[in-house]
Amino acid sequence: MAKAKAEVVEKVVEEAVEAVETKPVKGVAKLEEEGDIAADYLEALLDIADLDGDIDIDVENDRASLAIVGGKLNHLVGRDGEVLDAIQELTRLAVQTATGDRSRLMLDIDNFRANRRKELTKLANEMAEEAKSTGASIKLAPMNAFERKIIHDTIQELGLSSESDGEDPNRYVVIYPA
Repeated sequence: MAKAKAEVVEKVVEEAVEAVETKPVKGVAKLEEEGDIAADYLEALLDIADLDGDIDIDVENDRASLAIVGGKLNHLVGRDGEVLDAIQELTRLAVQTATGDRSRLMLDIDNFRANRRKELTKLANEMAEEAKSTGASIKLAPMNAFERKIIHDTIQELGLSSESDGEDPNRYVVIYPA
């Protein structure tokens, strides 16, 4: 009986590994195509709104990355990046409509995400030090998925662990001491 269970577990593990190994990964050319489609969409959006801005396209972390810079664009970011998140989602949908594939592209406007990344990295470093010195877990304020990922990545680089808890929109990160 135990041998049969072990064989079933082994087969399931083999199938899972095979599925991961055969999962298609988007190549740079495909990501560049996503970036071009997204840039065309965003240029049309800026034209409709009669706004100035240059669009930079890049590929980083296995995803297309676009940034709209220049001009007066604060209102396209909105309070806490809410408008930026909405424009990013609309851009992802435009890319998905054109390619038939789900897009994970990242959009930054007026350096909002780049500046927020710096703030969150600093916060994660400070909270990691506090967790180490006190030996207690630290609960952070609720954050969106983009912000939580930055915290998790930074905490992992520091050799500590963290996890998200709660339900959106009140989902937050808990940092654990070593």
